[in-house]
Amino acid sequence: MPTYLYKAKTEKGETEVGIREARSEEDLAHILRENGLILIASEVAETKKKGGAASFFENLLTRVRGVPLKEKMIFAKHLSVMIKAGVSLDSSLQILAEQTNNYKFKEIIKDLSSQIRKGVSFSYALSNYPNVFDNLFVSMVKVGEVSGTLEEVLRLLAEQMRKEDQLRSRVKGAMTYPAVILIAMTGIGIFMMVSVVPKLMTTFKELNVELPLTTRIIIKTAIFFQHYLVFGVIFIVIGIFCFRLIYKVKKIKCKFHLIYLKLPIFGEIIIKVNSARFARTTSSLIEAGVDLVKTLYIASDTLTNICFKDSLISAAEQIKKGKAFSYALSNYPHLYPPMVLQMVKVGEETGTLADSLKTLAEFYEEEVNNITKNLSSIIEPLLMIIIGTAVGFFAVSMIQPIYSIMSGI
Repeated sequence: MPTYLYKAKTEKGETEVGIREARSEEDLAHILRENGLILIASEVAETKKKGGAASFFENLLTRVRGVPLKEKMIFAKHLSVMIKAGVSLDSSLQILAEQTNNYKFKEIIKDLSSQIRKGVSFSYALSNYPNVFDNLFVSMVKVGEVSGTLEEVLRLLAEQMRKEDQLRSRVKGAMTYPAVILIAMTGIGIFMMVSVVPKLMTTFKELNVELPLTTRIIIKTAIFFQHYLVFGVIFIVIGIFCFRLIYKVKKIKCKFHLIYLKLPIFGEIIIKVNSARFARTTSSLIEAGVDLVKTLYIASDTLTNICFKDSLISAAEQIKKGKAFSYALSNYPHLYPPMVLQMVKVGEETGTLADSLKTLAEFYEEEVNNITKNLSSIIEPLLMIIIGTAVGFFAVSMIQPIYSIMSGI
């Protein structure tokens, strides 16, 4: 049964907002009428209720992984609707706490409501959970509180997160197929080394035939997997751990991120994803009333590539010195193509920077969508070549000694 977020009028003409389960909108209107309420508007709440073991494991998972982006998007959207309808912030938070099925998020919302009742500002209460509500979320809410446009700011945040969720989903979806193929290929390769090659090794030993180099390589690899697999896994885990530690050093991380930008296909995706995120975030902050310098500092925190992060921080410093935004970005032609610089320049000159950046964000989001749609058709032939080469190498290496024996008979 769906859950509806509704807005209704009482007999005294007062507005009431709430959440209720109903089979349909007509059923909801009938239930509210029985309670002396007249339905004005409603929408299906974007949550799914789960019970039993599924609910238990989901709650356990959310304790570890935190609050998903989609949960926060729904939170911002519904909170915006309630505030617009005239419901107090405290009451809205209490309703949303009851609505969410994410255990961790439920507790956080309850605590936010408790802090609001104590007289703490909403933005300050949100800042106590930096792992859930980032600098962008807190800063925009603070602007909304000061300007009296909290409902509009929350709506903008919900839209921002919806776009971000779509962008992430497209990129993850494009990466899933090659990842699954490579993992499966690695698993099959290990199985062959552990199960098939040892039997062939016995045959070759009995025949006492001289083995080609490629066959000896495969046999040595199989022996390693047979006797040192556990040590190999431990070595790989330690290697990954050490790499992660080294990767945290900013200079090393910068060099890797610069290399990522130059990769064929993937470099283009990274540039366009970061460009879309930069444009969308900056547009939302400017539209919410945040000054440009602070906007760039906040936007830099939302980007995944250090090259883009540093470019925005540098741009903010130059703007402080009186330089134009478009001029500051022009120092990074390898990150921002002429189209971005031109759109930013036009936005500055016409006073429509937020709209120009929003147009840019939509353009790059569509570009990422097109690339990720075609990515599987580009990667699939490459994967087939890699798999074919690996299978061919293995087959030739194993068959060649047998062929040599047959030729000598």
